[in-house]
Amino acid sequence: MQSTNSTPTLWALVDCNNFFASCERLFRPDLAGRPVVVLSSNDGCIVARSNEAKALGIGMGEPEFMVRDLLLRHKVAVFSSNYALYGDISARVMLTLESLAPVVEQYSIDEAFLPLQGAAAANADELALNLRERVRKWTGIPVTVGIGPTRTLAKLAAETAKKGTGLLRLNAGDAESDRTLAATPVADIWGIGRKSAEKLRLCGIRTAGELRDADGGILRKILGICGLHTSLELRGIPCLDRSETPISRRSMVSSRSFGQKVAEKEDLAEALAMHAALAGERLRREKLEAGGLAVHIRTALYGQEASYDRTANVTLPSPAANTKDLVRAAKEGLEAVFRPGYAYAKAGIMLFDLVPAGGRQGNLLEWAGPDEGKRRDRKLMSALDAVNRRFGRGTLRFAAEGRKDAPWRSRQDRRSPRWTTEWSELPRAGETRKVPGNGP
Repeated sequence: MQSTNSTPTLWALVDCNNFFASCERLFRPDLAGRPVVVLSSNDGCIVARSNEAKALGIGMGEPEFMVRDLLLRHKVAVFSSNYALYGDISARVMLTLESLAPVVEQYSIDEAFLPLQGAAAANADELALNLRERVRKWTGIPVTVGIGPTRTLAKLAAETAKKGTGLLRLNAGDAESDRTLAATPVADIWGIGRKSAEKLRLCGIRTAGELRDADGGILRKILGICGLHTSLELRGIPCLDRSETPISRRSMVSSRSFGQKVAEKEDLAEALAMHAALAGERLRREKLEAGGLAVHIRTALYGQEASYDRTANVTLPSPAANTKDLVRAAKEGLEAVFRPGYAYAKAGIMLFDLVPAGGRQGNLLEWAGPDEGKRRDRKLMSALDAVNRRFGRGTLRFAAEGRKDAPWRSRQDRRSPRWTTEWSELPRAGETRKVPGNGP
């Protein structure tokens, strides 16, 4: 974005701190200063940690049962994932940002870019302080703000600020920026994945500073135009408009262990349809489309039963975020991997080849004229999402997802109340209720 004023355009990246854990603390003042972790679906692995939990050495993605003694010993508050709560608090944070910033570009459930121009850019540091104070006051969520002349530098500033005061500004070429880039591994740069980092390492490029100073021709050979754009952004030269920013994820997984093992194909099909519906909702929320879907089913990792673990990939005819297309692909994948005679413990899907919605390469075999069917599908998905946002996830759903009380559905033994979205779970003054979080 080019500014029409003499003041250069700046970017602010607002990032909620330990978002899931912070949401769990909102209605639990007794958890202040106490380590908090949030578990994945079916209470399997740790997917969020408070700073106190990180200090104990609890790693992201660790299976809960492997650190259970540590959690008990240090009285860590343990919660099941409460996505209804997290989604609602995220929406409140974004609305709060909009009260101070003219434009808010939500990037993920807990991040947003703010383009700053004119007076907002000239007073960026003061605006950032006001943002942090207002979000904390209006929502209770602590946030970090990074500021820079490009999205990439703002993102790096925010990541670095988490280890400091919660606010950092990186100006291209100054001493603070040079020190930060020299200390940042190239793999930690926004848009540089593990494979790209390995290619750069083989060429002697190990830090963000070295990536910034690398020869453009070499970068184009190694990483293509995207690598060159990242280098230029680290120099303070804006190269990315909104459609070109690295997508918030390269793949999307929805996968859970069953509440009890299943052997019937019909149960697996319902579970996979549910995962397809969840993933489709997330795709549309993040304005992404998937080029393919992988179906995965497996038996228990431990035990005496016969083991079976298979994955099948299904390529979609064209990138899609329509739940109907995803459910259809999930059923196709299940047909390829299902074998009778096994007690299955887990099933899930992974969406891959994610692209921004509407930014895909067209298919010459598709009819070029107006497609009434696709328009109806988009309207249907929009209506479905709107109803579920207002009345709660699962209010409207596909029959293929099966019953809400099916025995195979995941456990959420430690889920906190849906304090802000469910009438029956609203907090009441003076009420004492038994709530999760008092130990594993």
